[in-house]
Amino acid sequence: MPLAVVARACRVALIPLAGGLLLSCAAQRIQDPVTGITPPATPLPAESASAKVTRFSFIAYGDTRGRRDGVAVQEEHELVVETMLSRIASLKDGPDPVRFVIQSGDAVVDGRDPKQWNVSYVGLINRITQGAGLPYYLAPGNHDLTAAEALSDPGRAEGLANYLQAVEPLIPANGSMRRLDGYPTYAFGFGNTFVLAFDSNIADDKRQFEWVKGQLEGLDRGRYQHVVVMFHHPVLSSGPHGGATIEPPTEAVRRRYLPLFRQHHVRLMVTGHEHLFEHWVEQYRDATGSWRMDQIVSGGGGAPIYHFEGDPDQRAYLRGSKATGVTLTQLVKPGATAAENPYHFCIVHVDGPRMWVEVVGVDVGSGFKPYPSGRVVLTDSVVRK
Repeated sequence: MPLAVVARACRVALIPLAGGLLLSCAAQRIQDPVTGITPPATPLPAESASAKVTRFSFIAYGDTRGRRDGVAVQEEHELVVETMLSRIASLKDGPDPVRFVIQSGDAVVDGRDPKQWNVSYVGLINRITQGAGLPYYLAPGNHDLTAAEALSDPGRAEGLANYLQAVEPLIPANGSMRRLDGYPTYAFGFGNTFVLAFDSNIADDKRQFEWVKGQLEGLDRGRYQHVVVMFHHPVLSSGPHGGATIEPPTEAVRRRYLPLFRQHHVRLMVTGHEHLFEHWVEQYRDATGSWRMDQIVSGGGGAPIYHFEGDPDQRAYLRGSKATGVTLTQLVKPGATAAENPYHFCIVHVDGPRMWVEVVGVDVGSGFKPYPSGRVVLTDSVVRK
């Protein structure tokens, strides 16, 4: 049987390798292909068409995987989506309507299983792209692609094929300047804000790093006042994936990407992986002055809730960034119990050079207010707890 026919029958990807093609085929998971998410009713305009937009908002959240993925719609994620749709509607006719939604990874428990995408996830996202008419952008998590760091890993190939099948209608196409061909790595610009998504599962991959570097080096910073990067593994966190533990993807992001982000004055990192809310601020200096970079960990999209498990060891982090005089502030610390870390999402408001964030708690966590004033300004030179 021709190789392409076998690949179609097995619902897998053909991976180009130096010695030929690797066929990844898990016969036990042969089933209907992943159904692509329906494109938004109101897509983002071309980058050039939105150049003068300086006031709007966008939603950021992560970790939507559910307890019954592949069996039923993600119940907890559905609560998040319903609250999200309500807030989108309330902001629609105001000065800063929501223009897009970003999700930092772990859409489903096992991205290799098409049923989990089709039964549990895609329909909920269609409520955002069709009901609210908004563009939706997903970065890959470890559950989506498996935690494999090797591009040739068969499990990763399956997960990647399903992920791309789900999101291909939503993200820049292969061959475009805002997409790394064959990777779940892409970028887009709207108004005065540039958003870049990369795969932190393979943070040590040289080709991906060079592409991200090229995007930042080629950016018109006269237009793009705010640069936002989203990826799955946080560089600092206090949950079960952080504390005294430094997972390999986290170490690689710290080592490879943070110097690049400082060099190009990235404003905000949106991450997940920890199913809680946490906010870190890094302040640093270079030849042009003093700068601030925020990391928001928002993993309250529906996955089983985590809680505080220990302060991260900052010593290696600070040693590696000594030349830029980095200081760290934990603006929001997760609660000690799951009840203190409710399902939630963030609304990021952009108003010219100013950017501020509010956190919206869901269901029994509707009163969640991690910031005493209800919001935090990311563009303040002084970090306010």
